[in-house]
Amino acid sequence: MKRIPRISATSRPASLGAVVLLALTSASVAAADDGRGPLGVTVDAAATRQSARVGALFGADRADRPAGGHFCTASVVHSERGDLIVTAAHCVTGADDGLVFVPGYRNGKTPYGVWKVTRRYLPDGWAEGRDGDEDSDLAFAAVAERDGERLEDVVGANRFTPGTETGATAVTVTGYPDSQDTALTCTNRPAPHSRTQQRIDCPDFTGGTSGSPWVNGDHQVVGVLGGHDQGGTTPDTSYSVVLGEEAAELYREATGETREG
Repeated sequence: MKRIPRISATSRPASLGAVVLLALTSASVAAADDGRGPLGVTVDAAATRQSARVGALFGADRADRPAGGHFCTASVVHSERGDLIVTAAHCVTGADDGLVFVPGYRNGKTPYGVWKVTRRYLPDGWAEGRDGDEDSDLAFAAVAERDGERLEDVVGANRFTPGTETGATAVTVTGYPDSQDTALTCTNRPAPHSRTQQRIDCPDFTGGTSGSPWVNGDHQVVGVLGGHDQGGTTPDTSYSVVLGEEAAELYREATGETREG
C-alpha cells in the first residue's frame, strides 16, 4: 500500500530511505512538453504555484495540530464550484470521523488553510465491492468554503483529463510520504501495466503517497496514485488506474455535469 489508511484500517510500515539522486545525463532530461527536470529522480518538492495544488489529507481531529498526522495525498482539480479534490478511493473509504485537506502543506504549516471535506464521490466499482475493485481506486471530494473563499480561487487547479493515452508524455508525481512533512516529486514516463492499470518508476514513494496526482506538461491530471495493490508494494514503482469512462462519469457526477445525448 502507498498510504497509512484511516485509523480503523491496518497500515503497511513506511520506511522512507534517503532520496537517491541519479546521474544526470542528456538522455534523462524531459522534453519541454514532458515536464521539467531529469526523469526518474525523486527530490523534495519546492513550494511553487503548482505544488500548492497538491496537499495532504488528515483526519478532522488533526485540523489544529497537523504535524505528522497526514495519511494520504490529494490535489485540486477544476470544477465550476471550485471546491473539488481528487485522490484514491482507498484514502477516503470509511472516513466516518471526517477529513480535512491541507494544500501546500509543509513542516506542520498550513499556508493556504485547512479545508473541511463535506462530500465524497466513489465509483460504483469501488463502493459496491466488499473490498473495492482496484480498477476503481479513484475518488473525488468536495470541500467547504473558508471565509467566503473557494479552494480553487486560493491555489488554482489542474484539469482532470480522462482518456489520455498512457505514456503519451512524461508526468510529474507529487505526494506526501507519511514519514515526512514535506512533499516529494518525480517526473517520468508512465507505462501500461495492464489494460486497466498504468505504472511509473519513481523512487521513495512510500506510504502516504496514495492519491498523488500524475500531472503532464499541460497541467492535466492523467493518473492518480492508487489502483494495483493500492498503489504498489514497493517504494520505487507506483500504479494508477487508467482514467477511462468510469473516471469520466465519476467526474461528471462530482461536478454536477450530465452526459450529453
